[in-house]
Formats: sequence, C-alpha cells, structure tokens
Amino acid sequence: MSLQLKNYQNQSLQALEQFFTLAASFGAERAFKQCVSENIQYNDRLDGIPSVCLRVPTGGGKTLLASHSIPIAARNYANTDTPIVLWLVPTDMIRQQTLTALADVTHPYRQALQGYYGDKLKICDIESLQTLNKHDVNQSCIVIVTTIQIFNIDKEKTFQRNAYAFDESLSEHFTGLTDFQTQNMDRVTADTLQYQPFLTEKDIGRVKHSLVNFFNLHRPIIIVDEAHKNRGGKTFFPTLKRLNPSCLVELTATPKDNNVLYSVSAAELKVAEMIKLPVVLTEHPHSWQDCIRDALIQRKKLELIAQKEKEYIRPILLIQAQDKNGEANVDTVKQHLLSEYGEEITEEWIAISTGQTKELEDENLFSPTSKVKIVITVEALKEGWDCSFAYVLASLQNINSATDVEQLLGRVLRMPYAKLRQNDELNKAYAHVISSSIAQATMLLKDRMVQNMGFNKWEADTAIVVNPQPELDLGQTGSGGIKPNAPEVIISVPFEVKADTIPTELQPSVQKLDNSQGTSLVINKGTTDEEFDQIEQAIIDQATPKQKVQVKEAFDDARAERQAHQAPENWNATFALIPQLGLFVDGEWQVADKETIEDSVEWNLLDFPVQLEGFNIRETVNSFEIDLNIEDQELKYGQLGRQQIQFSDMPTLITENDLLNWLDRKVKRQGLTQIQLRAYLTKLISYLLNVRNFTLTQLHRAQFQLSLAVSNELDRLFELARKKAFQGDLFSQLHVANEPKLENSFEFKRGMYPVKKPYRGSFKFKKHFYAQIDDLKEKTDGGNISEEFQCAQLLDLHPKVKYWVRNIPKQPQYSFWLPTEKDYFYPDFVAELVDGSIFVLEYKGGHLDTADDARVKNAIGKQWAKDSNGKRIFLMAKKQDDVGRSLEEQINQILIS
Repeated sequence: MSLQLKNYQNQSLQALEQFFTLAASFGAERAFKQCVSENIQYNDRLDGIPSVCLRVPTGGGKTLLASHSIPIAARNYANTDTPIVLWLVPTDMIRQQTLTALADVTHPYRQALQGYYGDKLKICDIESLQTLNKHDVNQSCIVIVTTIQIFNIDKEKTFQRNAYAFDESLSEHFTGLTDFQTQNMDRVTADTLQYQPFLTEKDIGRVKHSLVNFFNLHRPIIIVDEAHKNRGGKTFFPTLKRLNPSCLVELTATPKDNNVLYSVSAAELKVAEMIKLPVVLTEHPHSWQDCIRDALIQRKKLELIAQKEKEYIRPILLIQAQDKNGEANVDTVKQHLLSEYGEEITEEWIAISTGQTKELEDENLFSPTSKVKIVITVEALKEGWDCSFAYVLASLQNINSATDVEQLLGRVLRMPYAKLRQNDELNKAYAHVISSSIAQATMLLKDRMVQNMGFNKWEADTAIVVNPQPELDLGQTGSGGIKPNAPEVIISVPFEVKADTIPTELQPSVQKLDNSQGTSLVINKGTTDEEFDQIEQAIIDQATPKQKVQVKEAFDDARAERQAHQAPENWNATFALIPQLGLFVDGEWQVADKETIEDSVEWNLLDFPVQLEGFNIRETVNSFEIDLNIEDQELKYGQLGRQQIQFSDMPTLITENDLLNWLDRKVKRQGLTQIQLRAYLTKLISYLLNVRNFTLTQLHRAQFQLSLAVSNELDRLFELARKKAFQGDLFSQLHVANEPKLENSFEFKRGMYPVKKPYRGSFKFKKHFYAQIDDLKEKTDGGNISEEFQCAQLLDLHPKVKYWVRNIPKQPQYSFWLPTEKDYFYPDFVAELVDGSIFVLEYKGGHLDTADDARVKNAIGKQWAKDSNGKRIFLMAKKQDDVGRSLEEQINQILIS
C-alpha cells in the first residue's frame, strides 16, 4: 500500500497534471500562464519542450513527488504507458540512495510508481541500461537514475564523455529507424575515428549508437531532483536539448530562474506534520563547553518526554565541531563528552560522521537496538542523510562563519513518522549556537533558511524563537493564556542611520549595529506599537525616495513578526468549535463531506444517454488531431508521443475488449461499481464505433485523450445528479447537530494554518487568531484600500468580535467549509464573538451579486445558520446592499440584532 500523500503534495501534483494537459494542446508557455496566477514570465530554454519546477522547502518530500510526477507526465503529455525516464541527481551518493529506494518494493518511492505501472517497471543505472533489449523499451516504464555530469559538456568537447561515444551494445535500438527519428541525432565524423579506432571511414555519417542518441530516440521524461545543485552551469540546457526530452520536471527548495509552477510554503509542511517548528534558539557567548552542556540537557529532557509517546523515538543530538585546527575539533569534543559526562555517556552513544570517519555507514538509527544518541560532524553530513530522530543541533563554530549550519539545521527539522507528537516539546527543533549576540545569530540563521532551505522571509521570521521566552505582560490576559510582550525584532536599513535620527526618548528601545550594507536596528522586546511606529517614521524621514520603499517593507515585515508573536494562538488561546452541516446516514449523524454527499446522491450511470460531446478525431494523410472539451475549454492535440508515432506506421492488433480493459484500468470514480462502469464503457465504445464511426485504430491512438474525456464526462454526469439532489430533498436534510462536539464540528487548531501569501501592511491586526493572515491585500492594484481588507479591519475593531480567521480556500483539513451542489464553499472570514457565537462572513463585490455561485453560497450559509437562536450568524456582505447600507452598517446590524 503506497504512502498517503499530504494535501500540499496532492495540490502540487494536481497543478502538474493541469499544466501537462494544457501544454499538450496549447504549448508550454500558454499552459504555464494559465496555471500560474501571478504574472511570471515563462523561460523557454528548451525550445517549446515543457519545463516546470515544483518548489518544496527542506523536509517536504521532493523525491516522493518526483516519483508521482512520472505517470502524470507520461499519461497527460507524453501519451504513453511505457515511458523512458531519465532521473538526474546532483551527486553519486544521492544516485546510489535513489536507486536503492526505487528498487525496494517496500519504499514509498517505488510504491508510487508501482501503483500505476505494476510489474511493468524497471529501475536501472547507466551501466545496466546495456542489458535492456528493444522489446523491454515498449513493454515497461524504465527509470534510469544518473548524474547530469555524464552528459554535461560543451558541444565541441563531447568526445570527452562516454555517453556520446559509439556503443555497440546499444545497436539493436537503432535498427529500422526512419529519417524523421534520426534527423537530430549525433553522427560519426572524421574526428570520431580518432577516439574510437574500431570505426572506419565507411562509418562517417552513420548515426552513432550512443547513450545520448538512445535518449534522443525515445524522448525521455527528465526528472531533475535537487535542481538548485543540478543545473551544471551554462551547458545544462544545451545538454538537455541533445537528449531530446518530451518534458522536464524540476524539484528544488530554492529555485533560481526556474519555471515555478507550484510553490509549497513551510507553513504547509508544518500543518502537514512534516517538519518540526519553531526552532528554539539558545546562544552561548562564553564557551563551547557551555553549548554542549545545555544541548545534552535538552536532549535528555526530550528523551524522557519521548518515552511517553506511542511510537519509538530516540532524540539525537547533532554536534557541529570545529575543523581539525580548531579548539573544539572532533577528537577534542568526543574526549570532552567521555571525560566530563562519562558516568552517563558511553562510547557507543557517539558516532562520528566526517570525510575521513564514517561511523554511520551501516547504522540504522531508527532501530530500537541502535545506541547512537550523539552524532559529531564538521561540515555537512553525507548528502541524503535523513533521520527524523535528530532533534537538537549544537554548532560549536562561531555562527558568523559556520559552514553548512543550515544544512545541519535541516536535519533536525524532519518530524518523526511525519506525524504530530503528543507532547508539544517534541514538535519543535532545538539549536544551540556560539554567539555573543542573539540578535545577530537569529538574523544569520533566518537569512540562511531563506537562501538555502526554501523558506520565505516571513516564514523564517516566525520559524526561530529565542530561548528563554520573552517576559510575559501579566496585564494582558485572555482565554487560555497570557499575551506576551512584543518580541525583539531586527530590521535591516539600506543606509547608515545617523546617531541623532532616533529621538532621545526612543533610543533605549533601539540598538544600532552598523555594517557594510547599512545599519541593522534591533528593536528591543516590549517596545510598544506607538514607539515602533515612531521609530519607523524617524528612519523614513532620513531615507531617499527609493530607500523609503525598502524601509517601509522592512518595517512591515518586522511589524508582522511582532504581530505573529502576540497572536492568540501563541498564548494558548482556543477558538470555539464551529458546528458543521451534516446528514443522517443509517440513523447516524455524519458531517456532510464529499464522501457522505456522494453516498447520499442516488444515481445510476446507465440512466444517462451515452455521449462524448467535445471529443473528436480528425485524420488526414499527414495529420492526426484530437479535440477535447474539458471544463469548457477546447483542447486540441496533434500526433504526440513516442508510442503514437510508432503506432502510425503499423496496423493495430487491439480488440474492443482490449480497449475496454485499458479504459477500465485508467478511468476511476468513487461511488461506481466496476460492473456499472464496465457496462457504461461497453456502451460508450459501441457508440463511438457505430454512431460516431471512429475506427478502433483511431481510438487506440487517442486512448489517453479518450480516457481524459471519459473521466471528465463521468464528473459531469455526477455533478448533474448532485445538483438535482441539492435542488430536491438533500438540501433540506442538511442540518447542524443538536450539541456541538469535536466529532461534528470544525476546530481552528493552534499551528494548523497553511498560509501561502501572508499579509504585509501598516495596519496591525490584534484579533486574528493565527500568527499570519493569508492572502489579504491592503490595497488594490489601483492604490485603493481593498474591500476584503476593510472587512478584516471591521472585524478586528468590532467590540463583539473576540477572534477571527481569514479562511483559506481549498484546505478542507484546516479551513471551515460548507457543502454545495458542486464542491465545498470556503467563506472569507470566520469569527468567534465574545459571547461564544460564531459569525461567518462572505464578501462579494457588486459584479458578482447576481452570480449563480453567490446564490448557492448564500443559501447554504443561511441553512447553516438556521434554527440557532443567534449562535450561528451568516452574512453575505456587499460594498452597499440593496437598502443602501454600507459594509460597516451591514456587519453592525447583523451582530447587534
């Protein structure tokens, strides 16, 4: 059974599927623009060949996504069930690890592929490629794992790489090729004879039977893992062009000039329980011995806590020693551990992992029989090293000059078993560093998280907390906890701040650290909002017009960091349970999620007429085109893919039953029995052959587009049945359970808010439950205050509102939703009132007031609020309603009444 994907992983793969579906019809550039909402330029470095990137921060499972990307690219763009895949990794170490994982039938990487290809799957390296015969190529998905280095070179120097050499062991793959297939392949030249003397002058002009030409022939799907390390300089894309890929998928935490199709935030990894956050940072200004002492205490404390967990966890301490010439080198640190803590620490607890000493090579750190609790290294641990039991990092190198500290920090971020632990102490990571300034240490670590770990700046700002925690302001209490003072924040100013810039009365609140780029301002903890704003204004007054923009952005970031620290979720406040709509099923009340709704909709696929509107095949002597209509979008496919091109030259041996069985495997829909689906597919194939007059050969050649059209048709038919049910009795049966309980309600849980586009602005919200606010623009593109921002302000300032949340769409696990006749409706705002009532607010601009979706949302919102005696309030607000009330008046009216 393959590993169940997290929500962000499914969304990444859905974006990839949408892109390749559109790219097959419209081309890569247009498809990219349709899929990416931001105005991002597509870099067409492969002359029309689709090339996109998935951005996933450290710890997000990039390699698992790579495995799942293969069948998506194969069926939606390359049009084949037997793809050749070239999987490129940056180093030989990662190559070996990837090969081992893909060959292991119990590993999630292998299971991801096996779930689609079954036993028609071969994993190999370049050397074993020579054992593949021509028959294998068209019968299995073949994944070849290697490094880019074996191909990457200037065109004039290809003789220096064996991949470009004539290799007789590959000759059978080059028999019977057409001129079209060989037109772009390397050929034997007079220069070739110098390096391969077994060739003669008669061979000049002959197609090289080379590794590069093998890939050129079969148009591989290319996967580039760790793309930021794997680009190989200016020759990278020219090299890929020689391989003639069908498409390219890159995965990286830190993209640079990549075509980023989908970007995952660190917040999404946290709520998906993939990583430990925040990182609790402790500085040690006096000695490395102090750093080790406190790190050992930290590890021991976590070990005692871990003993109460259901799953086995043995917290591990990573120590980054100084190099061999340093005082705290590897040998000294190990001796210190054994001499100072010998009564507690034994030698078998300690493993050294350096370039010379590799004591982790054969150690299974996850095994309960392993004794290792401390790992000493100097620079990075071996590439690909991954042990989620690593919890504590002690870096004995000065943080200002420490090498690879962020790589080691990444090692302590991974969550054991990708599952939130019972005790919150085990949901955090811990770092102890040598530094005389905690402010500088924090700033440096944040910068490295952004530069090398895939964190956004706003994520890094909240990912590190200083230990001990700031003092609490006992005068500001709330339900569940005490609101802390504003934290210390660091602001980079792009010029030298003069000594008299900051007013005298504010100078005790600020530390000024000059550097080569300007000045770093340390705003002390406990500084009030008014003082913070005054400091900002003083700096802006000194800035040039260009610098004012940079200063404003820097202070907005710091303001958001202060706001995040003081958010209710961070002082143990709780948000009231929000009752959900449900249905009685077999005498039991159940939340009306997709599965419950589907089970409640009565429909028979065979009751609908068999048709496939929008699907068409046009064939001439020189062309073969397929038309589809998917979600009101007309798609046109030319003759694509290795398999289809080869198929054009030969008659088909496929039967109607073969096509039926193939479609039965590819087309799936929840709620349909196989008997019902096969009966429908049988009628459909007969309809296409006898009514639409397509030939079986045509349908075979268009089988991938046909399966897509059938899947879309099944979705359309179910949507009709669901809509009919909602317009009938089903809607009136939806109701809230009599007594709100966790099992029949939604809960905004602390730390579970997968923000992607955080709010940055001058207004400081004080009642937003979470530390960040997702996708809230202060101003429109025209410079006016946005209407949704006004909604948020009105909620934050309203005396009846206790907490509120900006609801994130398409996050069913972490956001409040209501069922509709199509899918889920995610209201814009959800608020808890001071009396415990729940207020749900959806804002709609005037241009959408009469839209059908607005009508549906308003109806389901009122159904949710029905019969609640004012405990559930729903409002679909407008800039001005039908009786002339303003937005503020609408909110006041419904909350006061």
